Amino acid sequence: MFALWGCTQHRARLHEAGAEAAFPPEGQIIEVDGHRVHAVVMGPDDGSVPDLVLLHGASGNTRDMTFDLAPRLAGDYRVIVLDRPGLGYTERINRTGATITQQAALLQKAAAQFGADNPIVLGHSYGGAVALAWAVTQPDHIAALVDVAGAAKPWDTGLSTYYRVLSHPLLGPLVIPFITAYVDDARVEQAVSEIFTPQAPPEGYLAHIGPGLTLRRHSMRANALQRANLLGEIEALHPRYDEIKIPVEIVHGTADTTVGLSIHSRPLADQVEGANLTALDGIGHMPHHAAPDAVIAAIHRAATRAGLRPPE
Repeated sequence: MFALWGCTQHRARLHEAGAEAAFPPEGQIIEVDGHRVHAVVMGPDDGSVPDLVLLHGASGNTRDMTFDLAPRLAGDYRVIVLDRPGLGYTERINRTGATITQQAALLQKAAAQFGADNPIVLGHSYGGAVALAWAVTQPDHIAALVDVAGAAKPWDTGLSTYYRVLSHPLLGPLVIPFITAYVDDARVEQAVSEIFTPQAPPEGYLAHIGPGLTLRRHSMRANALQRANLLGEIEALHPRYDEIKIPVEIVHGTADTTVGLSIHSRPLADQVEGANLTALDGIGHMPHHAAPDAVIAAIHRAATRAGLRPPE
């Protein structure tokens, strides 16, 4: 038994080292309140364009945004792409699962270190929940909000067995090393492909995102704890959405079976005064890849409504 455990931990370390060698940090590491935060910055740095922060979803990292969306926006905005705590190359805040409010506070301070004191903030999926927490709890440090297929409202389906096990205080630390050691990156690629349904990932996407980064032990644990705690955090936060007074643009696919449009974005749009919802017919959970022009248009509208960009 001890030999198996030792072999598993050794294989896990090798897998992690290989993933980090193949997919090193894309940007720079800064320190925020003693935590290392990974940020990728693109676009003019002379104050001539608005600041735009991009936040990825569960299990992801900056590479989801830098594949296509961030480079396309870098001419019109200074784009700051941030790894959320425990994922990519940003350190974990704690060992209990950083709350969406804690993440928002850390990432707001990270953006401010680049001089982005009042950026437009876009969040996808789980990152949408963090962006909403940013808008509610950091209202003086956000100019506009773009929610892309974001988790926003409570839901009634239970936590999957996968997340129940990986977030369990005893089972998680026992099971995760075996996944890291023995699950091939191709399984992650398959899971990512399923998230795009009914679309397929764009050519080159799977090779860009660094699937092995997702399988690192600390990332799997951090992601599982965050996901396990998310429902309770949204239950506590969502009554406060009517406090949001900034421009809000919401983009959501009608074919999204991961974060349902009718459960999350429609009631969010009804609750936030002036929120604009764009429902994309037949699009799944990844609109920023499946319908990037619609997402970019929403960003431009948010910037215009915030007085940061002239009307087109």
